[in-house]
Amino acid sequence: MSARVEGVGLVNEFETEAKAREIIELHERYVLGTYRRLGPVLGKGQGTEVWDIGGRRYLDFGGGIAVNSLGHAHPALVSAIREQAAHLIHVSNLYYCEQQGVLAKRIVDLTGAGRVFFCNSGAEANEAQFKLARRLGAATGRFEIITCQNSFHGRTLAGIAATGQERFREGFGPVTPGFRHVPFNDLTAIERAAGPETVGVLIEGIQGEGGIHVASAEYLLGLRRLCDERGLLLLWDGVQCGMFRTGRFQSFQRLLEGVPGGEAFLPDAIAMAKGLGGGYPIGALWVAERHAALLGPGSHGCTFGGSPLACAAALAVLDTVARDGLMENARRQGERALSSLRRLAAELPAMVADVRGLGCMVGIELRVEAAPVVSALAAAGLLVVPSGKHVVRMLAPLNVSDAEMDEALSIIAGVFRATGGGAIA
Repeated sequence: MSARVEGVGLVNEFETEAKAREIIELHERYVLGTYRRLGPVLGKGQGTEVWDIGGRRYLDFGGGIAVNSLGHAHPALVSAIREQAAHLIHVSNLYYCEQQGVLAKRIVDLTGAGRVFFCNSGAEANEAQFKLARRLGAATGRFEIITCQNSFHGRTLAGIAATGQERFREGFGPVTPGFRHVPFNDLTAIERAAGPETVGVLIEGIQGEGGIHVASAEYLLGLRRLCDERGLLLLWDGVQCGMFRTGRFQSFQRLLEGVPGGEAFLPDAIAMAKGLGGGYPIGALWVAERHAALLGPGSHGCTFGGSPLACAAALAVLDTVARDGLMENARRQGERALSSLRRLAAELPAMVADVRGLGCMVGIELRVEAAPVVSALAAAGLLVVPSGKHVVRMLAPLNVSDAEMDEALSIIAGVFRATGGGAIA
């Protein structure tokens, strides 16, 4: 690990520690405490690497929670943001914006015939899905959306009601009505839950916050048939598992590769955000053409949605992914990680219960709590994030190199072995 890097670090260790304490104290005094912060005071990033203000290097396999799809300070993204900022940062959606139209077409080309609504986050994109469903069901009194246990759909009041984890709703009642939760990957449960008030089903291809659980091909195809038969919207939360993280633009495209009938599968709406802007905030909702007229003028809006700057950032991400073959790299690195981690799981069965995921979205389910393991990995130079109570989540950038993946896997193996298969204090 390098001790210093240009632009990071202060004159000596004492001043570095004092500066770190000052920054932490500012947060503790003035920032609302909605996050339990993991420790390092970060000052610089380049690619897959970040440095704290003292100059200590880390590999970043948390990626801003699946946001930094190109890593940190990617030249193409920096250049696009700088160039666009010098021309036009924001205009109202009352006017036309070239970048927004171009980006909408690119998303449609990657997805299917439809229209795109732009916003700033995954929570906002999901809110737009909820309104789309309510608008469809208004004439017949249908409003209920079925979602899955262990799902996560954002922190708004409707988002936590849709989320299939009770802990996110504690203290925020009464809960927004209109959501019912059933087991994931269980088509029969959805068939039984759907009633006369049901208007749609909302799922994730891979449950990011719920433990990296992957939808089966049979489940997805069965859901599409069920929704068609009963006149339900099939809504898709691709906020975390989308944007090429699995090796395709949306995870269902990867999950259904080579599956008979899979090439025709398409949800009715898809929420996306996180990696779409590579670190610059942008969210989007793709709506299938047959439902696009449901949200007309005045039915929904977003002041900052689809700004020239946000769209320029997203276009730079899409261009870089295509030019540099990053879908293929995400697949290959995911296969390497899964293979290595499964060997480690076989070696340490008392520590590792399961390894699962696709591409640059990998979960390690532990037999111990994840939080102290995440802290131990950070102390060893690897930043990852927990998913639920027992899963360590690896969300490497799509352009992670072989050497960086090998280093991360070596750190994980070293930390896990050091525990002797037992708990980390």
